[in-house]
Order: sequence, then C-alpha cells, then structure tokens
Amino acid sequence: MHLVFATNNLNKLKEVQALVPEYIKLLSLADINCNEDIPETMNTIEGNAMQKANYIKTHYGHDCFADDTGLEVEELNGDPGVHSARYAGVERNADDNINKLLNELGDNTNRKAQFKTVVALTRNDRIYTFTGICSGEITKKRYGTKGFGYDPIFKPNGHHQTFAEMDLRTKNKIGHRGKAVSQLVEFLSN
Repeated sequence: MHLVFATNNLNKLKEVQALVPEYIKLLSLADINCNEDIPETMNTIEGNAMQKANYIKTHYGHDCFADDTGLEVEELNGDPGVHSARYAGVERNADDNINKLLNELGDNTNRKAQFKTVVALTRNDRIYTFTGICSGEITKKRYGTKGFGYDPIFKPNGHHQTFAEMDLRTKNKIGHRGKAVSQLVEFLSN
C-alpha cells in the first residue's frame, strides 16, 4: 500500500516511518512533486490537519494523511496551540518559539502542558481523524539534543527526561504523534 504523508518536515517523516508497518510505503510531498506550501489557515489543530489532507487529495488526486500538532500550555490558556510552529513569528524557528514560551511562563509554578496531534486521512472520498495526546510539563530550561520543536522543554508525565533526551523508540511509544499514528495504522489494517 502506498500512502502520501503530507509533510515537508523530515523529522516528522522519520518519526512516522518508524511507526508504520513495512507494507505501508510512505510517499513524501517531494515524491508526488508537491513543492508548494500547503495552506494551514484553520483556527484548530483538527481543521489544519483536514485542510492539508484535503488539499493533497484535491490538487494531486492521492489518498493521503496529514497531521497537525500543537503544544497546549495550561497557564497560557492553551497557547501556543494551533500557532505552535510560528509562535514567535512568521518564520518557523524552534529556538525562538522555545525562548518565547519560557519567557512567558517565567517562574510560574503551573507548568502543565500537553502535546496534541491530529492525523487526518483521506480515503475513498471520506476523511477520518485520529487524535493523540501526551500530557506533561514544561521544564524551566532545555534538556537534550534529540527531537525537534519544543522537545527540549517538554517532559511527559511519569518520565524524568524530556522528549529531546529520549530515543526515538521511547518517544514514539508514549508520544502524541505515535498515539495518533498507531490509531491510523490500526484503521488501515482493518
């Protein structure tokens, strides 16, 4: 089975490839010659995931799946949420996003947060969604060099390491994207 994963993020592609069984061959946007920026103009994580999946189906004719992920911080009323990738400005810059988040939280003792991923799948002219959530807390400084995005400051509940300190296998097992993709794989297997 060939399935397009609507992402240009090589880190996400690597994470997801490690989660899907060998019989599912993932195609990237480059594999289908999609070089433009796919719109992400919705005001929810679910909306952005569905918008991206529908865009590929409409413009390229491929069944595909797309994901959108947000970091929701309780003390910041769920921000950065849907704006996580561009939290510090128009350009996607993980260091600037982390710095802004840590500055906004300051010394606040409520550091509860969750990562939320929604995967949207277009298949046979229908759309399906799968949601993965990983609860945890924001650390006061960065730890680790693995992963990407907010991984150096997010420590999942029940663990003593941030995502950036974990190996990919552990992160995929407990993480938001891993949970959503596992639901997708289960759906495709049935």
